[in-house]
Amino acid sequence: MDFPRGKVIAVMGGSGSGKTTILRLIGGQLQPQSGSVKVDGQIVHSLDATALYKLRRKMGMLFQHGALFTDLSVFDNVAFPLRENTDLPETLIRDLVLLKLHAVGLRNAASLKPAEISGGMARRVALARAMALDPQIMMYDEPFAGLDPISMGVVANLIRKLNDALGSTSILVSHDVHESFAIADYVYFLSRGEIVAQGTPAEMLVSTDPYVKQFVHAEPDGPVPFHYPGTSLAYDLGLEGRP
Repeated sequence: MDFPRGKVIAVMGGSGSGKTTILRLIGGQLQPQSGSVKVDGQIVHSLDATALYKLRRKMGMLFQHGALFTDLSVFDNVAFPLRENTDLPETLIRDLVLLKLHAVGLRNAASLKPAEISGGMARRVALARAMALDPQIMMYDEPFAGLDPISMGVVANLIRKLNDALGSTSILVSHDVHESFAIADYVYFLSRGEIVAQGTPAEMLVSTDPYVKQFVHAEPDGPVPFHYPGTSLAYDLGLEGRP
């Protein structure tokens, strides 16, 4: 898989296909059992702790469930990476935080705690925090989950505009076909840890590949099973022998 600078690359697939694992490999949370992961020319799993943290400063991460600090205000959540990784004066940090919150429509919620805002708003705060340092690599783990249609469109446009303005690399893990295809330059489809299809969004929309067709058009029948693999219900109920 290649994630070129200046591009928005979508990684799509069913639950458990390995999408979030890809992000964890890039961030160095996991080490590959085989092969290698290179970021900016460096093999991630060969770095020591100091070098890995230095590399991570180039990355922004929007976690699947937001992962906000519950005891900090919205403002302090977004300010956290700036205070942790820079020596900027507090007056400049204040201005930067307000700009990031304004971009996601939550500048006037700066003083609130995460428990005082909706789940969709919390996701937008997490997005503001992820882009606080204007990172070279932005990783989005299900950025559209829990958002209403209006917020979903705003966040999608923000991801695209931020990527283009910074010339950064954006890796977008999502189930949402419509919003992802609208902003992505290229798409990888995963199934059971393997790439089963890849191409531009336009190519994927007209693909006759059974997996892609089932996923893009939300078809119930196809190569992706609904039930977790294992024994049949008839076997568990004692109505037939083990297959």
